[in-house]
Amino acid sequence: MTGTATPTIDVHLTADDLRAALENDVRVGLTAEAKWLPPVWFYDDRGSALFDEITRLEEYYPTRAERALLEAHAAEIAARSGADTLVELGSGTSDKSRVLLDAFLAAGSLRRYVPLDVSDGTLWTAANELVREYPGLEVHAVVGDFDRHIGLIPSEGRRMVAFLGSTIGNFYPEHRRRFLFDLDCTMAHGDSFLLGTDLIKDEKKLIAAYDDAAGVTAEFNRNVLHVLNRELHADFRPERFQHVALWNEEEHRIEMRLRSLEDQRVPIADLDLEVSFPVGEDLLTEISTKFTREGVEAELFEAGFIVDAMWEAPEGEFLLTLATPYC
Repeated sequence: MTGTATPTIDVHLTADDLRAALENDVRVGLTAEAKWLPPVWFYDDRGSALFDEITRLEEYYPTRAERALLEAHAAEIAARSGADTLVELGSGTSDKSRVLLDAFLAAGSLRRYVPLDVSDGTLWTAANELVREYPGLEVHAVVGDFDRHIGLIPSEGRRMVAFLGSTIGNFYPEHRRRFLFDLDCTMAHGDSFLLGTDLIKDEKKLIAAYDDAAGVTAEFNRNVLHVLNRELHADFRPERFQHVALWNEEEHRIEMRLRSLEDQRVPIADLDLEVSFPVGEDLLTEISTKFTREGVEAELFEAGFIVDAMWEAPEGEFLLTLATPYC
């Protein structure tokens, strides 16, 4: 590849769309019998910085384990996929993407990179950095979400779609099934899918990863309340909520919660809404499902994929799976 290309960006998700989604999620989630909020609202600038800090904590193994797997097996992944286009869902700053981009470049097949994320600012910054780092690389960024815009991702070339970070673990089972089925429907013969999943392991290790000794994850969890205060003129007092991380053995998932430390009523001015929190009531803010190799293969097969290869980190910390659509 030679020369510096100009990146392009498709915007399918606007600030108005995000605002409407936030209002709907808060109204529905905080008036439900069991209160909940989706984890997407953690990630303003402060939340993103806190999560970056979490990934460097000793207790938080997933990021290190996944990156080590990518570095060890990227060349084989590139060779097996035979792709000339790397699509990354939830790309963020595209940091881990560079490991794969380097491998595809070394294999001589790299032509195009297609990152998808909800933040146009982050995408545009990453896209401009990448075209400078990889002369001749076509970067076609897409601002959108997993549920509505997968079908709008550019389909040119032979693609490998990467969904890393065990983000799929944040989906409930029916959401995972729908997401994987929808993704399979957009893929052509010769395309492939690289999935990162966290594995079931010792409960103490799992809890520690989501409740670190330094309290960074607790601040990250409470950050959603700061977001609601700023964006919706709510009056949450974050110090009145305790961060709680629980292992749900039946569902094989970590659940992050905010537990009310006292009886309180919280006004949310922009929604003309007041929410009551009795002492001890939990607000569910994130699930993080953990998988087995057999479970990953079964869910992929149900959605239309055949597993081509799996790479597991030492001590069962993490799993990378390469799969292809079977029809």
